[in-house]
Amino acid sequence: MALQTGAGATLALSAAAPATQDAAGYAALTFTEVGQIEKIGAIGATFAKTDFQPLKGPKQKLKGSPDYGSLQPSYAHDDSDAGQTLLRTAANDETNKLYSMKATYQDGSKRYAQVRVFSAPETIDGADPVVMVTPTIEICTKVIPVAAT
Repeated sequence: MALQTGAGATLALSAAAPATQDAAGYAALTFTEVGQIEKIGAIGATFAKTDFQPLKGPKQKLKGSPDYGSLQPSYAHDDSDAGQTLLRTAANDETNKLYSMKATYQDGSKRYAQVRVFSAPETIDGADPVVMVTPTIEICTKVIPVAAT
């Protein structure tokens, strides 16, 4: 595996759900790229740590329930960007609908998952800085990695 940077990485959403929770199911969807992305964030599951200390013997440490992660990307606000519009729609959706997400890395590899967008606040941080949006995107399914072709 070659090293890569985040340059050229993209984040895209689809309002549709995949027919199957695998690379083929997600690849069949039409995604809309979110423009003006500055950063995407950490993608990957973490697990709760469960401890048990018997009276005799060493402490047992086990993996507990998974948390598939949360993204807080940031991007420059643009009302005419279709991807940003879809992300705002997802943030304002009160039905708990799952949206499909695709992150594409510099080398063309992809990460797919289903997500819920919990917020998309806009930040006006003075006269000179660009108006930024930092949504909270909760990953609700296992992340499906797809190697670059």
